[in-house]
Amino acid sequence: MGLNACYYDHADVLYPNNLSCDTSSTISYAQKVVPILQQQCYGCHSGGAPSGGIAMGTYSTDKAIAINGKLYGSISYASGYSPMPKGGNKLNSCQLATIKKWIDAGSPNN
Repeated sequence: MGLNACYYDHADVLYPNNLSCDTSSTISYAQKVVPILQQQCYGCHSGGAPSGGIAMGTYSTDKAIAINGKLYGSISYASGYSPMPKGGNKLNSCQLATIKKWIDAGSPNN
């Protein structure tokens, strides 16, 4: 007889009062956005044959998909976009808010 377990890793649901998500200040691309993209996106969307032909992993490529709306549309599961990360869990509310604030600020290289 096998044992089954449920694993639930959405930090914002598990720890709703987690105060570590600070989007009140300027969002740094290098310090805040890149770590999220490295964890969630670059594994499939970098290298010689990026998934779906969507290349990421440099500031210029990341900014391009941020400005054209594909980045936030995909990670927020907006209608008309392919939900990302494919086969993975949706980014948590803090990660989404961080990326949204960076995009809304014009996607600066900071």
